Amino acid sequence: MHSNTFKHAITIALVTAAMLVGGCNSEKQNNPGHVTMNETKHSEAVFAAGCFWGVEETFRQVKGVVDTDVGFIGGTVPNPSYKQVCRTDTGHAEAVRVIFDSSVVSYDRLLEVFWACHDPTTLNRQGPDVGSQYRSAIFFVDAEQRKSAETSRDAMRKSGKFSNDIVTEVTQAGEFYLAEEYHQRYLEKRGAPACNTGVNPE
Repeated sequence: MHSNTFKHAITIALVTAAMLVGGCNSEKQNNPGHVTMNETKHSEAVFAAGCFWGVEETFRQVKGVVDTDVGFIGGTVPNPSYKQVCRTDTGHAEAVRVIFDSSVVSYDRLLEVFWACHDPTTLNRQGPDVGSQYRSAIFFVDAEQRKSAETSRDAMRKSGKFSNDIVTEVTQAGEFYLAEEYHQRYLEKRGAPACNTGVNPE
């Protein structure tokens, strides 16, 4: 009798252990590949340099960039639509959020790409695109990025590369609102090598 009771207790313990292990495995399976920023060397940067289609594609070509999103930042209207931002009354800029592996590419290198991919001397304009949503801006996420951005901007001003003054804003990143899905990786989806800024998708 005592032997049967002992066997029964062991059986219950084994089943309970299996359920606990199964529960942990189930949670991992429901969240494949999920990692926190602290578990990796991934960092975030946000840049505005005109039409976000072309800017996103430019950063996606940089080794060490692991993901990108296009969206809106720096305005006053929560969760704005593309049409609202195009009316220029929300205060947002079209921007690209860059997730990068800091062990592969540095923030300073991303700043170099930023300066090279647009004209930072035209106020609220890039090519044929005119409006405050197309302004040149670096949105820093921490004090270290702010220092790097300001140092980089000062160096560009002294470099003599541009005949006109640089008007790029360096400002703290606020809420970043994702643009509509069809804007994400817009050029990649269409196999376009560059941004045709004269075409409005809507």
